[in-house]
Amino acid sequence: MSVGGSAGGAPSAYDPKKLRMYGLVGSVVGIYLGAILNSALDTTVFSFIGAIAAIFAVVMGANAVRRVCAYGIGTGVPSIGMLALGMGIIAVMFGLSMAETLGSVLLGPIIILIYAGVFGYIIGVIANKVIKFNIPVMEEGNADLSMAGALAILGWSFAISGTLGYVDILNNVLMTGYIAIIFIAGGLAILHPFNANLGPDEKQDRTLVNAIMVSALAMIATGIAAIATQGLASGLLQLVIGFALWFYFFKMYYRLVKRDAAAVVGTGLLPPAVQ
Repeated sequence: MSVGGSAGGAPSAYDPKKLRMYGLVGSVVGIYLGAILNSALDTTVFSFIGAIAAIFAVVMGANAVRRVCAYGIGTGVPSIGMLALGMGIIAVMFGLSMAETLGSVLLGPIIILIYAGVFGYIIGVIANKVIKFNIPVMEEGNADLSMAGALAILGWSFAISGTLGYVDILNNVLMTGYIAIIFIAGGLAILHPFNANLGPDEKQDRTLVNAIMVSALAMIATGIAAIATQGLASGLLQLVIGFALWFYFFKMYYRLVKRDAAAVVGTGLLPPAVQ
């Protein structure tokens, strides 16, 4: 099976529809699992599952970035990652607020997912029909990005707050400023992989492994925040798992870089600066 390369349309070894299914199901099930376990056992120790669930969404989002940006939108690679998180934040706050109004926080992820998909698709239509990007996968890609950004933000927000309650996430994530960490770390996890690997030798597996690696760094960040909001036990657990995931996928990424590189050479120390 080919590992998939770049160029227009971004050839893929892993079918986008399957990655979308894995991303949506993995992130939604993970968020629900963590929320139900925390609620049933009256604890916050399972909050780390939210950060793991976010990884599924990030992989889906990173693949959407490579599909859209492989058509050559250049500096739009960072921009589309920030767009994903921007659409995601709007969808998350709308969905959580609606769920609280309806009297069931467990409705939140479903409302968020539906709203994000519709919102992202509309933005994609505007980008193609009004701004005239004329990218064949723009509508589909933007819907994927919006859903991925929303579920990633929700997963990390749950990892920090320990609940899906609108007020809890508002107080523990937005009002504390931790949303800024999520926005930057999440944006990097979604946009950085293709940005770091683009070029004629870009390969899908290398790009997506990079996405998991950066998602693990985001999990380390949520672990630090969770120490302040939930206590040492919950936060430290996220830190340890996040570091273990980062270390494992960093080594995997390095192996893939060596596989795809024309040569791996030692350059030695940098020469002294010329005065």
